[in-house]
Amino acid sequence: MELKKTLGPWLGKTSKMIGCLINEVLVENNIALTREQWIILIKLHQQGGLAQNELAFITERDKTSLTRLINTMERKNLVFRKISKTDKRIKLVYLTEFGKSEYKNALPVMQNIIQNLQKGLSQKEIENTIRTLQKLQENLIHLSTNCGESHKLKI
Repeated sequence: MELKKTLGPWLGKTSKMIGCLINEVLVENNIALTREQWIILIKLHQQGGLAQNELAFITERDKTSLTRLINTMERKNLVFRKISKTDKRIKLVYLTEFGKSEYKNALPVMQNIIQNLQKGLSQKEIENTIRTLQKLQENLIHLSTNCGESHKLKI
């Protein structure tokens, strides 16, 4: 079996290229965010305050790496931490007003990236690709104890 005729390398390379493009376009548009910071902003915008452990899990980062990322985002006044009222051991992360503003500024840029990425693809092709990726995720769940249900892309 030729590796270049399998999905793995294509998925990996495509993912890296998308990440690179996002960072490049953010810089070109004078948006002082990284792709990783953007992902945190999306999740906090969608769900409000989230525990650091939950953010680490969602972003597939280890706790130490996420803590560094959140520290940087705090210094940039994008997020703040607040101790949970129900469990004093848990720190919840929230968007600041500036973080909400940066999210709103970056959103049209990110939507433009998505439109350009999907340029030339029919809605049917997009839906088929999503179904194919969902099947791959299901296969991964069955093949690995570490790639469980919780790793599935949640939109």
